[in-house]
Amino acid sequence: MSSTNQSTQPVSQQLPTRENSQFKKLVRFYEQKQYKKGLSCTKEILKKFPNHGETLAMKGLILNSMGRKEESLENIRNGIKNNFTSHVVWHVYGLWQRSERKYDEAIKAYKRALQCEKDSLTILRDLSLLQIQMRDLDGYKETRHQLFNLKPGQRQSWVGFAMSYHLLGDYDMAQSVLEEFRKTQQDRPALSPDKPFDIEHSEYLLYQNFVLRESGQYEDALRHIQVHEKDIYNKLTIAEIKYDLYMRLGTNDRAETILRDLIERNTENKKYYHMLEKCLQVTDINDKMKLYENLIEKYPRADAPKQITLHFLTGESFAKAIGSYLQKGFQKGVPSLFQSVKSLYATSDKVQIIDTLLLTYLNNLTKYGTFETLSDTENLTAEVEPATSLLWLQYYLAQHYDYLGEINKAFQYINQAIYDTPTLVELYMFKAKIFKHAGDYQTAASWMDEAQSMDTADRFVNCKCTKYFLRANQINTALEIAGKFTRENSSPADYLREMQCMWFELGMARAYRRLKRYGEALKKCHEIDRVEFEDEKDPSRNG
Repeated sequence: MSSTNQSTQPVSQQLPTRENSQFKKLVRFYEQKQYKKGLSCTKEILKKFPNHGETLAMKGLILNSMGRKEESLENIRNGIKNNFTSHVVWHVYGLWQRSERKYDEAIKAYKRALQCEKDSLTILRDLSLLQIQMRDLDGYKETRHQLFNLKPGQRQSWVGFAMSYHLLGDYDMAQSVLEEFRKTQQDRPALSPDKPFDIEHSEYLLYQNFVLRESGQYEDALRHIQVHEKDIYNKLTIAEIKYDLYMRLGTNDRAETILRDLIERNTENKKYYHMLEKCLQVTDINDKMKLYENLIEKYPRADAPKQITLHFLTGESFAKAIGSYLQKGFQKGVPSLFQSVKSLYATSDKVQIIDTLLLTYLNNLTKYGTFETLSDTENLTAEVEPATSLLWLQYYLAQHYDYLGEINKAFQYINQAIYDTPTLVELYMFKAKIFKHAGDYQTAASWMDEAQSMDTADRFVNCKCTKYFLRANQINTALEIAGKFTRENSSPADYLREMQCMWFELGMARAYRRLKRYGEALKKCHEIDRVEFEDEKDPSRNG
C-alpha cells in the first residue's frame, strides 16, 4: 500500500505535516499487522479531520483485517465519497472486494485507482495478479507492458512481460523478450568462491529453455542448454532436460547414457527406471525381466527396481520375488514394509500368493525358527532367524488382514505381537488404527494414548494421538495432548490457530458438528476460511 501524494489532493483533503506523518505510520502499521496501533493513528487523524477520505478508507481496511466487515465497508465507502479522486481509496476498495472474492469488481476498482495514479507500481502489480487469476491474459499483457515501461531495469519486469506473451501462445515474442534481456546480462559482476552461481540468472535461463521446448524448438533448446550449462545451478534439472530433448530428437543412445547416470545418482527414483524402459523400448516381459535383473545385480541395496518387478511378474516368478522381498523386510525390521507393497493388493491372485506365503512363514518361524520348511536333519544345522523376524511378520499380518477387512484376524496378530513385545510403540499405534477401522473411536483413542505415553518426546505420535481424540469427540483431551508441544504460557488452541495448524482446526470443527454444537463448528469454519484467504486479504504478503 503506497501513501498518497499530497500535492495531487484537493485542498480539503490535504493533511498538515504532523498528520501526514501519522498517516504514513498508519500505512506501516497496517503492513506490519499492528492493527490496534493502526486504529489509534486513524483515531488521532479523524479527530481533527473527520472527513479525510484516505484515513477513512485505511480504517476500513484495518477493520476488515480484524473481521469487522460491515464497519469496514461503511468506512471505505465514506472514504470514497469524501475523496473521489484518490487512488488510495479506490485501491483499498479493490482490496476489500478481493477479500470478498468479488474479483471482477476488484479489477474495476484497481482500474479506477489507476485513472487517478496511472504509474502506481503497487496497484499495477495487484491488478496483474488478479488478471492472471481471472485468466484475463490480454489485460495481463497490457498491465505487464506498463510495468515493464516503468521499471525496465528490473529482471522481474522482463520476465513478467515475456510471460504475458508466453501465456498467450506467442512463443516467438516471449523468446525475443527473454533473449534481449539475457544479452544485457553478459557483463554481470564476477562471481566469488562463496557464491559460484547466480541463482536468479540460473532460473531465468531454465525458464527461457522451457519456452523453447514448449514452442517445439527442440534443437534450439538443446543448443541453448549446452551453451549455458555452466551458468545453470541445478545440474539434475539439466540432465533431465537433456534426456527429454534427446528422446524427442530420436537420439536414444545419448538419452540412455544420461539416464544411467541419473539412476546412479538416485537408485530409488522409480521414474528413472520407467524412463529407461521407454528409452530402450522394452515392452516384452522377458526383456523387462533381464533389464531389471541386471539393475538389481548392479544396485543390490536399491528397493525401487525390486518393487517395480513385483508389478509385472506373475505366478511362480512373482511368488519367488515377493517372498525374497518380504523376508528381507522382516529380517531388517522395516515398519513401512506393508506400505511399499500395498499397491500389489489390487490384484487378487497376488493377494492370494502373499497370504499363503505369510501363513507359511508364520508356521515355519514358530516351528523351526526359519522361513523355510525344514526336515529334522536340516533343523539341527539350519541358521535360525532373529526373534524380531517373527515380531515384524506378526505386525505385517495385522496390517494385511486389516486391509482385507478381516478385523478379527488383524486383532489376533497384533495382540500376539504386543504380548510378545510389549515395548514397541508401532504395535500400539496400529492396534488403535484397527479399532478406528472397526468404528470404535473411543477405544482407538485410548490405545493411541497408550502409544503416546510410551514416547512422549515424539511429535508424530503426539499429533496422531491428538487426531484420534478429536475423532472421538474428546476436544479438551485433544487440546491437552497437543499442548505438550505448543509454546509455554499460551493456550494450545490459540497457539495452533496462530500457527495455522489446519488439520487440528478442521478436526475441531468436525468434532463440534458431530456433537451437534453447530454454532461452535460454524465459528471454527469461519476461522479456517479467514486463514485460507489471508493472502488475499493482506496484500503485503504479495510483495
